[in-house]
Amino acid sequence: MLDEFYRIAFRKTIYATIGDLQADLDLWMREFNEVRPHQGKWCFGKTPTQTFLDALPLAKEKCLSAIDGDQPAVA
Repeated sequence: MLDEFYRIAFRKTIYATIGDLQADLDLWMREFNEVRPHQGKWCFGKTPTQTFLDALPLAKEKCLSAIDGDQPAVA
């Protein structure tokens, strides 16, 4: 985030208030997580939000299994 947002933002803009900076950060985070597809190993061209939502049922299943004692929790 430092290299991808802050250093670039502070080179391009002089922010008058923290609110202005926060608004730009919110827009960047939305673009980064919900619009721009990622090329990470497990993203397969999906956005991070899509990857997270697709994996949520599996994560819940694994957590419930660990709670029930079926499987040890993996840290």
